Amino acid sequence: MIREITINTHSSIRIQGDQVIYFDPFQITEETHDADVIFITHDHHDHFEPASIEKILKDDTMMVLPRTCFESWTSSGLIVTQVIQLDPEEKIDMGGFQIETVPAYNHLKPFHPRKKGWLGYIVTAEGRRIYVAGDTDVTDENRQVRCDIAFVPVGGKYTMNAAKAAELINEIEPEIAVPTHYGSVVGRETDGQDFKAAVKEGIRVPLLIRPEKEDTSEQ
Repeated sequence: MIREITINTHSSIRIQGDQVIYFDPFQITEETHDADVIFITHDHHDHFEPASIEKILKDDTMMVLPRTCFESWTSSGLIVTQVIQLDPEEKIDMGGFQIETVPAYNHLKPFHPRKKGWLGYIVTAEGRRIYVAGDTDVTDENRQVRCDIAFVPVGGKYTMNAAKAAELINEIEPEIAVPTHYGSVVGRETDGQDFKAAVKEGIRVPLLIRPEKEDTSEQ
């Protein structure tokens, strides 16, 4: 079962269950070498940071990344024995878990063009569907996502803001919605609270990015 979900900072997610899964490790300080699987949504510096990845790699770590980011991996100097390259709207079965990819892109902003082929992921593990949106706006594709737990960016500028993220969550109705991508690299410390206030009753919103004075209670 899933025992613990943490956000190191920004969009750096760690999920502890039968396997240890990371998404976009960033600003990792401790050398844990505990990653069974590392998912990369795209190769911007705050989502693909080789120095942080190096701290969590072990001999049999699997890395999953967009096909268009393969060159960034090969030039990084990281030694990973299992690398899986995926395209948008792809599904694969890894035995212990299933992966579905969701396009992650901006509509009008130039930061994450659709042609880059960058990804969000739906990972089904231990009976739970976990959606990590990556850096994206609200799109036709992510409005079709069905999941139990959703991680969505709320900081605005490069992605959807708190209000738009709440609109998405209110439409797809996961059991749990976790705001990311605010309070450090981009966005205000209060973006998580704004998102939580706009999400409809019945959806739990734990605030895992924890500025010193932020209320971390769940709704």
